[in-house]
Amino acid sequence: MRATIVHESRGRVRLRLEQKTMSLRQADLLEGWLRGQPWTVEAAVHERTRCVILRYRGDRAQVLSAVGRFTWREAEGSVSLPDHSSRALNRAFEEKLVGKVMWKAAYTLFLPAPLRAARVLWHMIPFLRRGLGCLRRRAVKVELLDALSIGISVLRRDFGTAGTVMFLLELGELLEEWTRKKSVADLAECMSLHVDRVWLRTEAGEILTPIGQIRPGDRVVIRAGGVIPVDGVVVDGEASVNQASLTGEPIPAAKRPGGAVYAGTVVEEGQCVLEVRQASGQSRYDQIVSMIERSEQMKSAAEAKASSLADRLVPYTFAGSLLSLLLTRSVPRALSVLMVDFSCALKLAMPLAVLSAMREAGREHITVKGGKFLEAVARADTIVFDKTGTLTHACPQVAQVVPFGGRDEVEMLRLAACLEEHFPHSMANAVVAEAKRRGLTHEEYHSKVEYLVAHGIASSVNGERVRIGSAHFIFEDTGCRIPEGEQARFDALPPEYSQLYLAIGDQLAAVLCISDPLREEARPVLAALRELGLRRAVMLTGDSRRTAAAVAAQLGVDEFRAGVLPADKAAYVADLRAEGHTVLMVGDGINDSPALSEADAGIAISDGAAIAREIADITIAADSLWELVRLRRLSMALMDRIQANYRFVIGFNGALIALGAAGLLPPAASAMLHNLSTLGVSLHSMRPLPSGGALEQPAPPGPVK
Repeated sequence: MRATIVHESRGRVRLRLEQKTMSLRQADLLEGWLRGQPWTVEAAVHERTRCVILRYRGDRAQVLSAVGRFTWREAEGSVSLPDHSSRALNRAFEEKLVGKVMWKAAYTLFLPAPLRAARVLWHMIPFLRRGLGCLRRRAVKVELLDALSIGISVLRRDFGTAGTVMFLLELGELLEEWTRKKSVADLAECMSLHVDRVWLRTEAGEILTPIGQIRPGDRVVIRAGGVIPVDGVVVDGEASVNQASLTGEPIPAAKRPGGAVYAGTVVEEGQCVLEVRQASGQSRYDQIVSMIERSEQMKSAAEAKASSLADRLVPYTFAGSLLSLLLTRSVPRALSVLMVDFSCALKLAMPLAVLSAMREAGREHITVKGGKFLEAVARADTIVFDKTGTLTHACPQVAQVVPFGGRDEVEMLRLAACLEEHFPHSMANAVVAEAKRRGLTHEEYHSKVEYLVAHGIASSVNGERVRIGSAHFIFEDTGCRIPEGEQARFDALPPEYSQLYLAIGDQLAAVLCISDPLREEARPVLAALRELGLRRAVMLTGDSRRTAAAVAAQLGVDEFRAGVLPADKAAYVADLRAEGHTVLMVGDGINDSPALSEADAGIAISDGAAIAREIADITIAADSLWELVRLRRLSMALMDRIQANYRFVIGFNGALIALGAAGLLPPAASAMLHNLSTLGVSLHSMRPLPSGGALEQPAPPGPVK
């Protein structure tokens, strides 16, 4: 790609592509490719000016070289774009908005008065039809107020006022539709899949393949805990599939050969091989949009309250207009009152405020699936953390492999990595990473892998049963024993590490000691959350009580629970809610999924298990827990803005009604001020929310050569 550097500063560059035009698809491709690069901090592509604004980290020469090697063909093969582009949506509505304003200016300036009057008469028909519909349903709603104000203005031969009112109403409807569709598109994007690679079944075995290379007809293997990234049909195996993200139904559905599965659902138990019907899961966008439009579950209580209040206030506006007419015998005064309603501002500004907060959260690498969850974060008084991968670093390391029964250390690590590579959890990732660091290949030589939630993994190798997992799973559930004469060696295992136990047959074969250091920011983050009103912090873990007590003391949590199973975590969260607490649950693993679902808002770590991200209401990046503090401040700022909007809309429109009734505002001025106030509060709602100041000192950018 050929481009010219227009402007440059430390860690930031503005480029202009040396091509005559840029299509919307090219802009999406380039932006998607840039955002997928490891050195990209933020990227924006403007198709009209062919400009790219890139913030990056690392070596300048390396970044510019990579951008220079970019080709559209490479991007087409590596970037998966949704069928519905937000860029195209914005362009379509921008053109509609500009066209409507230009047409209004044109007929106002150039059409003679008789033709303008005829146009108003023709144009008022849809408004009158909607008003008559309200009368037939015996409903006093905003549509009836609009029809009355337009009809009375026409009867008074005030075609200018009628035309202006209709133009402003259509402008408001267009902005409202744009806002709604953009909200749905952003929400669908938040819920979109972020699956990079899948296990493709071929004649040579299973191959880890980029999702962009999967085509209809391919066969993909999905195991327990994995998200299904494509629409397809099961051709082998049986699985229990959680379809809550699409259907809202919490009970998993059994899928057998011949059963259809859909992108975005998650395999909870078992495994299956599916034949791809719809590559890249693109059809999921339409499924999500349909779900959102059918259900109000994502709407915050504040948005619902605003909509309800707007409808309840309409009869009072109507009654005020009639009262003004009876008391003053002045039609203009009655019209001035009729021109003002609370509905537009309340129904438009609140969703815009929520959308703005969701978009701002996205810039902070926080994905929020609906306004109700931001409200829950703002109201929360209790936060519950999983330990491993959440309060500790997301990538623990294998510190030591202790073999038992005369086994070979290297072979035990190889076997453990072979089993663990199918289940993306932090401890599993640690085992696979250690094998890779030692240069160990671990081709699959086991039979079907079974994942037992909160316990471990079981399979067969050379006719022997192999298990890896917790002490509870190995020693209590399956009755494995320590080889004779090695109890003292077992008792001498380092107490500062978490242990992962590997058993072959009915004997312990190895213990993998996992170093799981705490996140450096965990303690100050908890302190900052307390300053923001969270009164209780709890840690839940499946580790031993000794390990949990040591971690809890370092963190300063209010309480902890050790040795808990997934059902225990979910039950604990449910008990807190039953006591009247608003609870946030933060986790990253398959084990945390029930608790994430049970909480008022479940928060998942982005590099955790797919099922946790899918079930969670909010996802934060794995880089830093400070994002929890940003999320809390953002949510509180959103609620403050919503309350401020309430006060402004009620106060300003109430003042307009009073001035109109007093005869100080003519109908046209009343309509103009009302619509301008609606536009103003909407634009204010779209402004960035107060950041609340710096939360931490960011790391200095890398050197630029």
